Amino acid sequence: MRRFVRDNSLTLFFLGILLLALVGQALSGWHEYNNQALVQSGAEISLLRYLSSSQFGVDVAENWQSEYLQFFLYIFMTVWLLQRGSPESKSPGRAGEESDQDQHVGRHATGGSPRWAAIGGLRGAVFARSLGLAMGLIFLASWLAQSIAGRVAYNAEQLADYQDPVSWTGYVTSADFWNRTLQNWQSEFLAVASMAAFSIYLRQRGSPESKPVGTSHEATGIEG
Repeated sequence: MRRFVRDNSLTLFFLGILLLALVGQALSGWHEYNNQALVQSGAEISLLRYLSSSQFGVDVAENWQSEYLQFFLYIFMTVWLLQRGSPESKSPGRAGEESDQDQHVGRHATGGSPRWAAIGGLRGAVFARSLGLAMGLIFLASWLAQSIAGRVAYNAEQLADYQDPVSWTGYVTSADFWNRTLQNWQSEFLAVASMAAFSIYLRQRGSPESKPVGTSHEATGIEG
């Protein structure tokens, strides 16, 4: 068990703080929801009911979809786009999917290569892009979940104000939906751009996300 924790500590750490953040969000959101209900002379609800509500669902989904969009775009864009001096970028001249020899696929696969890397064909092509595809599919699923939960929450407010509810199509083309969505997207895009640029000139000793402390600012694609 100790070895498992050590070998997977990075993933376990972030899953742990994810759980803590979700618990904190659930409790704070529940209290805020009930506070608003009291102000509006409504009835308080239980924590379990809040967790199954569209309000909680849309708040979680809209954050998840923006995060996975960030990774989806980052994974695919770093294939073709470069940032000189950043460890987050490939070196100038290496833009593109690279050769089979560089990627150890097909006849260039090694003994330790995954089986689908050596197979080639459709399975090999899918496996060669499976990380980006997985991020893209999770983004689409969470975006869909956000749109469905958001519509339910939006229509609840519409009915409370004696206004007509909207269809799913009407909601995903509404200002409310895109206001929620773009608020999250812009922060993710800023974070990625900042990381790519700051890592040119700043260092974090021992981190693979940073160049070694003494490496030139011009060095590209070198990690600590």
